[in-house]
Amino acid sequence: MLLQKELGVIENSYYEASVARPAVSPALEGPVQADVCVVGGGYAGLSAALELALRGHAVVLLEAQRVGWGASGRNGGQAIVGFGSDGERAIERQLPREDARRAFAITEEGLDLLRDRIATHAIACEWQPGYLSLSVKPSRTKALRHWMDHVEALYGYPLEWIPPADIGQWVASARFHAGVFDTRSGHLHPLKYCLGLANAARGAGVRMHENSVAYLIERGDRPVVKTAQGEVHCNFVVLAGNVYLAEYGDSLAPSISTRIMPVGTYMVATEPLGASRADALLRHRAAASDTNFVLDYFRVSADHRLLFGAGDSYSASTPRHLVRKIRANLVKVFPQLSDVDIPFAWGGFADITMNRSPDFGRIDANIYYLQGFSGHGLVTSGMAGKLAAEAIAGQAERFDLFARLTHRGFPGGARLRTPALVLGMLFFRLRDML
Repeated sequence: MLLQKELGVIENSYYEASVARPAVSPALEGPVQADVCVVGGGYAGLSAALELALRGHAVVLLEAQRVGWGASGRNGGQAIVGFGSDGERAIERQLPREDARRAFAITEEGLDLLRDRIATHAIACEWQPGYLSLSVKPSRTKALRHWMDHVEALYGYPLEWIPPADIGQWVASARFHAGVFDTRSGHLHPLKYCLGLANAARGAGVRMHENSVAYLIERGDRPVVKTAQGEVHCNFVVLAGNVYLAEYGDSLAPSISTRIMPVGTYMVATEPLGASRADALLRHRAAASDTNFVLDYFRVSADHRLLFGAGDSYSASTPRHLVRKIRANLVKVFPQLSDVDIPFAWGGFADITMNRSPDFGRIDANIYYLQGFSGHGLVTSGMAGKLAAEAIAGQAERFDLFARLTHRGFPGGARLRTPALVLGMLFFRLRDML
């Protein structure tokens, strides 16, 4: 089980150590009535619940652990427009050009939605604009420039090219060859944002129940979502549990579980570096990521730490000697930080699809699901919740734009898909090295 494999890495999160959580919402007890039941207290579920409540729907949200316990509270904090080059190519292959543009524009709207919510609901989550995509060698520079030109030409999205001669002015590392700067994308404290979103949803009237595992849906014109001690009778269900949806049994939505894969992503936070030393690492304190398939990503926190993630795990198991392994990558990028202490190391599982594009759809006419954010969840998940709310309200055009995308299940079934993916990742890791 994923929960067992996360023991030892979820307890030492810098994000958890730097927030004050509200009191636990009571577990669901007994039967309750609602217009919509949302399963999952991460960005997508909270976004759907908030949008639905603002439209006048009675909403009950069930979270198996605590709000923001999963990827929404542990991720790299990078809020990026688009779907990444792989996801964008997949969408362009499947949809007409104008529809691909509409899909990309929805992610632009997603960033606006995120920033509007921060302002409207006074969410103190340390928003910082600016995002760098960095190549590590000339061949990757060529591919990065091709991607940038394609995005500007097809989507009209402005980006700034950073040639090899100038890259040292943007990131204090000899590892990188060239880069692209996105002035609109940026980064934030992901758990503070998630908790702020939850507070906004409560304020809008959402009834929230933590420690309430949804293990069964009785389908029909009026579905019933069951927990150990209660049940929600509703008109619609929104499933937003991602990789954890099948963690407590396969009775919720077994037909969609093979379409996503759990990927372990792990980070460290250094000791505070001081303002001047932190400022020297990244121009404008932008978030950054390299363009390797197995990538490094990093940013500077509001309290002047370097937050650094490296080497996602595709084996659904936590890497041994986590701090030592990530420190090796960190020092390869920033050798000037070889002396710093690393008091925090944490991680957990996010979801990916085979083609790296998001997977939204319906099971029956009144059960919606949102999954497959593939590393772009901070922006895309907010819009996913909004699109699900629109569809439930009878305006399904934008939701159905994504529901038209075809997603294949990972090969090998439940037992063999992880070994198969690990073999594939070894190939890509070797390609990155060469």
